[in-house]
Amino acid sequence: MSALGKNMMLLLAGAVLLMVAPAFIVSKFYIDVLTLIFFTAYLGQSWNILGGYAGQFSFGGVMFFGTGAYASSILLTTFGVPPIIGIVVAIFAGALLGFIVGFMSFRSGLKGSYFALITLAFAELLRVLANSVEFTGGGVGLFLKYAPGLSNLQFETPTGFYYFALLLLFISIAIALWLERSRFGAQLVAIRENEDAAEALGINTLRCKIYAIMIMGAMGGAAGTFYAQKYLYLDPPIAYSIHLSVEMLLVTIVGGMGTVFGPLIGAFVLHVVNEIARHFIDTPGLSLIVYGFILIIIISYLPNGLIGMFKKKLKQTDASALDKLKSDQGDGNA
Repeated sequence: MSALGKNMMLLLAGAVLLMVAPAFIVSKFYIDVLTLIFFTAYLGQSWNILGGYAGQFSFGGVMFFGTGAYASSILLTTFGVPPIIGIVVAIFAGALLGFIVGFMSFRSGLKGSYFALITLAFAELLRVLANSVEFTGGGVGLFLKYAPGLSNLQFETPTGFYYFALLLLFISIAIALWLERSRFGAQLVAIRENEDAAEALGINTLRCKIYAIMIMGAMGGAAGTFYAQKYLYLDPPIAYSIHLSVEMLLVTIVGGMGTVFGPLIGAFVLHVVNEIARHFIDTPGLSLIVYGFILIIIISYLPNGLIGMFKKKLKQTDASALDKLKSDQGDGNA
């Protein structure tokens, strides 16, 4: 069996394991933790499309999340449009916002820290606007009615949201796998490595970057709808939370930028560490300090993330095995 075939078999086995896992998990707490891990990994993967593959760091990724959440929630509370339709509108709203932000930023030649700061400014602008207008509920926010059902994307048990988050995660992994094997993904990597060289090779860097931020925006819009239907409340500080922007960036950096499973591994490690710290440390605030300290260590000593460390160890193992094979052949010839 080829390496690709083996990888696909492992992916399939992992997917089946995650799909049957709720049948063996009794505690609703652990179901909620896994749901949060999948959701955070999905958000991290949306950031990874633009930041990891295209090399365009954003500090305002939450703007797509918030816009999608408000789009579906306003359609539901004002016009009675069910969220199963609202999520489609949220996806388009996120993609449209991505196009606007991307065109204005990339057309102006913004890169690096300048682009990161302008996305942060857009997110803050949207937060202020959402806090000022009536149709978003202003500072009071929007309260959504609890009405379980597939059309409302609400479920009576945590298991329903588990599978909802798992579906989003599968979609994000499928997008990343497509990027790994597509011409478009190769163009994004070329832009990340050297944008001037990519342009010299004939790559339309502006178009590619706009497409990347539109994909990020569409994914963020869907995530916003998920959040709104799970927690049934939305206000500007939640919808455009800087904390969420930082979290989607962190899980990708910790796991490994520009990789398929980096955001998932990063989300799993960070949430597990956070829960362990909260469980064993009773002193208020101390668990956050421990959590932050572990983050600093990972980011400082693993610049390529945890997946980068695994790949490095694997290469060293392969090199050692090859050297041993050459040595054995030399001894046999002697």
